[in-house]
Amino acid sequence: MSTNTDLIKEFIACWSKLDASQLAGYFTDDGCYHNMPARPVKGRDNVEQFIKGFLSNWTETTWDIISIAENDGTVFCERLDRTRTKAGNVDLPCVGVFEMEGGKIKVWRDYFDMNTFVKAMS
Repeated sequence: MSTNTDLIKEFIACWSKLDASQLAGYFTDDGCYHNMPARPVKGRDNVEQFIKGFLSNWTETTWDIISIAENDGTVFCERLDRTRTKAGNVDLPCVGVFEMEGGKIKVWRDYFDMNTFVKAMS
């Protein structure tokens, strides 16, 4: 049986496949993906469409886990997301907080500096 930490490690590795449907499959039906400070995206179908939208110009991504810990069903993961896109390339430091429920992501909050991303894409 996989732990929540194992599932998040698998989810992070899965990003390199650039498959929005597979990524959305890690969420509960009513799951929420919230890139701070943007508005949260609620519901697995909406999460899939949101991910598909920004993956559309990505050509490659590898997410390196720097540190990961779990406490009471919540997984905290510090990462460096290395992404190549048609608009530019970015190495983006992030921290993801994953609230888990029944082996799925119920809520994912991702914290990063939006200016780092925007500058890289211009």
